[in-house]
Amino acid sequence: MPYEPPPEIAGMSLTQLAQAVADRRLPPVEQWSPQHHGDSGMRIAADGSWSHDGSHISRPAMVRAFASLLLREDDGQHYLVTPVQKLTIAVEDAAFIATDAAQNDGALAFRLNTDDLVLAGPDNPLTARGNSETPALYLAVRRGCEARLNRSTYQQVAQIALDAATDGSEDWRITSQGASFSLIPE
Repeated sequence: MPYEPPPEIAGMSLTQLAQAVADRRLPPVEQWSPQHHGDSGMRIAADGSWSHDGSHISRPAMVRAFASLLLREDDGQHYLVTPVQKLTIAVEDAAFIATDAAQNDGALAFRLNTDDLVLAGPDNPLTARGNSETPALYLAVRRGCEARLNRSTYQQVAQIALDAATDGSEDWRITSQGASFSLIPE
């Protein structure tokens, strides 16, 4: 069955976005308790590229498949989990990269480098990290994993925040699904 990426998020309503998110069926990784533990030999670089034993994984379908099996535990370690094994995976910064953003019907939607769609809100908060010289925004995606907003997506979100400022000030905050997020690192 050929892969059909979701449509551009800028042209989707909140209802369509929510339906696209709900339609993404993911394996129940959090329900599995595999006996075999080890190392996958895999790495996700800060730019979102994946490699195995130093060789670049160039097939987007493989990256999407592996990404659906990701889990990050409270200690920050990422794992690829299947029913029979739980393997560590080295993640340089964040497991995903947010590559596009759009605000529709009071929600801020993001497309990830894996074509996943995520709606920012109480369950998927935005967090500002870094400092005033090198700020970074991260979006909670699922199972403890995050997406770092790439530069153009960060700029999109900053412009949305500026456009939404009602008093003419640079109120570096953004609201999505009733939750408010600061774009300034603390």
